[in-house]
Amino acid sequence: MQRHRTRAAILSTIFMGLGQIYNRQFIKGLIFLAIEAVSVYYFIGNLGRAIWGITSLGDAASHFEKVKGISKLVPGDHSIYILIQSLITLLVLIVILMAWYLNIKDAYKIGVECEAGLQSNTFKQTIRYILDYKFAQSFLILPSIGILFFTVMPIFFMIMLAFTNYAAPNHLPPAKLVDWVGFETFRNLLVLKTWSHTFYGVLTWTIIWAVLSTVTTYFGGLLVALLVSQRGIRFKGMWRVILIVPYAVPQLISLLLMRNLFNGQFGPINQYLRYFGMGGLPWLTDPFWAKVTVIVVNMWVGIPVSMLLIMGVLTTIPRDMYEAAEVDGATAYQKFRIVTLPMILFSTAPTLIMQFAGNINNFNAIFLLTGGNPVNGDYQYAGSTDLLVTWLYKLTLDQNKNNMASAIGIIIFLIIASFSLYNYRRTKSFKEEDMIQ
Repeated sequence: MQRHRTRAAILSTIFMGLGQIYNRQFIKGLIFLAIEAVSVYYFIGNLGRAIWGITSLGDAASHFEKVKGISKLVPGDHSIYILIQSLITLLVLIVILMAWYLNIKDAYKIGVECEAGLQSNTFKQTIRYILDYKFAQSFLILPSIGILFFTVMPIFFMIMLAFTNYAAPNHLPPAKLVDWVGFETFRNLLVLKTWSHTFYGVLTWTIIWAVLSTVTTYFGGLLVALLVSQRGIRFKGMWRVILIVPYAVPQLISLLLMRNLFNGQFGPINQYLRYFGMGGLPWLTDPFWAKVTVIVVNMWVGIPVSMLLIMGVLTTIPRDMYEAAEVDGATAYQKFRIVTLPMILFSTAPTLIMQFAGNINNFNAIFLLTGGNPVNGDYQYAGSTDLLVTWLYKLTLDQNKNNMASAIGIIIFLIIASFSLYNYRRTKSFKEEDMIQ
């Protein structure tokens, strides 16, 4: 009784589309046959090279050979191009294997219907069924493939680079080949003194920066939002507009303007300090003052965001809760501590976690304001205000230490992902999400 479904599944296993043709769904079967034919043609020319490339990363580098007394450049293997091409081929293989599985599942399902005496859907009926019942899943296939090749693939590529020796000056294609080195890059980063001293120093400042910048902008925005929302404040709309201006101006302009304002030689801030008889401060040239400056400037551009978010939450707090607190004789501070603050934290805790994660990767604030400077002689290609992400940028774009930069990128991801997941699951917003439905 189950022979039909079994035969259809076996035929689709042997060659995509045969099971559909056996189920008398000829157009669908021909489409699957065409997909497999194109795939076979593609993999015959690429799959073997992809397996060779991803294991060897090339055999011969570009070099010069003398031909009749004249030196000629003989092109060799470019390890990075080979790695990318191999990765693309293997991802295409994964997509085809998924299509092959769906083809078998479809043939088996239609076989079951045929055994039950039902007539197989025509191609037009299949299209209508997809549009009526499976439109969302079908529509998401294209963006999913795009995400696979333009988001997931670069992530895998970065991870793989961390296990190679792709770095200047000895392993830069096409003049030199790149080799797999396992965990040597991570060992150098975490243990080798020349790298570990810089890594732990930059990591420490990154955590300090993320905590201080998140706390100052969040509670600064909370304070401003509470002040603007007070009953006695007039022209609240005007105050909101004024306070949102720093956020409305593009961050690039704000940060470059601040860099000029805090310039130690000709900056207006130091000129005013000298005018009042005070000496100017090395805002951007001293390691301590440079860190203070970036935190203060980040407050300027970050407080308006928190202010808008918290003002929105304040409008959703029921007035009944305040009236009940007043009946119980609560003071203004007690109402804030018992009613306002818990409601704000309940609604904004996920955003607060997101802001902390974003500040770890806050490239613009550091790069545009200080460029990671002032220079630190004890660090390897990093300055006193560099975050892990700006150090990664310098290692990649300036020094061609791509394997080390990839290892740092993996560590950044592990820190952010573990922190975010752990803390998000501990928030009341996650545990009591039914309260806001």
